[in-house]
Amino acid sequence: MRKNRIFVSLFASFVVCSCSTLKEPVVYENPDYSIEDVRRDEIRKTEELLEKNNVQALWRASIIGDGPTIERCFESVVASFNSALEDKSYFAARNLYKSLKAMDYPKLSSLGKSESELEKLCMESVPGLSSASAPRSASKKVSSYISGTVTIWVDKGIAVHNGYGYADRVIGSGFFISDDGYIITNNHVIADVVDPKNEKYTRLFIKLAADDDTRIPAKVVGWDPVLDLALLKTEVEVPFVFNLGSSEDLDVGDKIYAIGSPIGLERTLTSGIVSAVDRKMFSLGSVMQIDAAVNSGNSGGPCVDSDGNVQAVVFAGMLQYTGLNFAIPVEYLKIELPALYAGGKLVHSWIGAFGKTKKSMGKDSGVEVQYVLPGGSAFRSGVKVGDIITEVDGVKVATVDELQNALMKTPAKSIVKVKFSSGGASEENAERTVPVYLASRPDNPGLAVYEGDIIKNAFTPIYGLRLEGTAQGKRHYVISEVLKGSIGDESGFSENDYLEIKNIKFNDEKTAIIAEVYSKNRKKGYLDINMALPATLDSPYYF
Repeated sequence: MRKNRIFVSLFASFVVCSCSTLKEPVVYENPDYSIEDVRRDEIRKTEELLEKNNVQALWRASIIGDGPTIERCFESVVASFNSALEDKSYFAARNLYKSLKAMDYPKLSSLGKSESELEKLCMESVPGLSSASAPRSASKKVSSYISGTVTIWVDKGIAVHNGYGYADRVIGSGFFISDDGYIITNNHVIADVVDPKNEKYTRLFIKLAADDDTRIPAKVVGWDPVLDLALLKTEVEVPFVFNLGSSEDLDVGDKIYAIGSPIGLERTLTSGIVSAVDRKMFSLGSVMQIDAAVNSGNSGGPCVDSDGNVQAVVFAGMLQYTGLNFAIPVEYLKIELPALYAGGKLVHSWIGAFGKTKKSMGKDSGVEVQYVLPGGSAFRSGVKVGDIITEVDGVKVATVDELQNALMKTPAKSIVKVKFSSGGASEENAERTVPVYLASRPDNPGLAVYEGDIIKNAFTPIYGLRLEGTAQGKRHYVISEVLKGSIGDESGFSENDYLEIKNIKFNDEKTAIIAEVYSKNRKKGYLDINMALPATLDSPYYF
């Protein structure tokens, strides 16, 4: 069962809280490069950065606008590109190429490979996507698909409870996507294996559907805690390989099958329908709701159509609510497979902003930026509150989901071009396209916001409340705007309400925050009210 990243029951997160002093951090401001001393200092910092992260240094150099520094950065990134080609690290080479392209590298055509060639080489050996993947059986009998599934067995040794030792293990499900032994499962099934803080004895095995007595060693190749996916490898003669379908072909009411090992019962197949396709249960993307029976142990198993095509990966069921279960659409898996195959923990990208889908004449027309983190990539690139993002890396985006999908296709430490409009058509430079560096997305973006900005600004993305100071002093505010659908909106706040922030607390993991406030709320007759406002420090609207 997946427990984290499901945004329900916020108060349960505050069983144990640690207090935080109400502090105001030093807020980053963009340097004035017209001042020679400032310019020289920024060039020096960029030169130092060049040794650690030449892609970011290239982007920083372009913002400064110093020709010699830009040239040195170009040379460094090209050298890294050539080295990746020599090592046949095509995934890395592709990302470096895309960064050079976003920066309008003048000698792009002279590089050893074109973008289309790199894309082909990158996909050539990726399990599940490669044309070399073995075709699955032509059998139309649904029961035949079970042979392509496995039981995941994580042996954690012995756990001691009340003086007695018990076998400590995690059981999940998985399925083959290639004939050379690559398997898909959930990250939370194998999390103990890859957790650097885990000091316990841990070993990973799989058991084939046709032989549930033999444990076969396996290893973790790549994993993603955010979208709860993992790629494993084992050495075995694969009995059945699943095709990766397209959940875009599915709609509410379509029939699906879930295969796995609920509570360790191997070779279990259940059926049901797609109940919904757009549940916001992860901090990135939407998941599918299904009513096929799912229990602990089903995690990581395939959700297939009647032709055996994988449409989703089962990841969670709510045992107390019959028929309320969830699966990760296969599109996300196909986007992530190259990165998972490259190995290690997948790090998602972000530009340090927050916003929602902009509606215009009843249609989705882009992503309205409602907050920009000082010092973040968007901030340094000139993206401001009120801008409408309409394109990322040449791909048009009309919604937050489309923006997240576009960012998901390019890993952190890369550069993409972002197109956005900053006002009406009559304004000069109303539409701009700028290169933006993709930083590593924090585990909890809201915490980065709280620690990197003043409190009144941090309340916008965390609670959906835009605050203005008053003459009464620090921590005394008037609400100037309430973002629709936000926690502030759902809590009944209105424009011009008075708000005093009394205290801020976090849970021990710092995944959630609670603000103790005093308010005079118009909707409650301006009565004096003390409130506790809980919120998670992540959401699908940080990008």
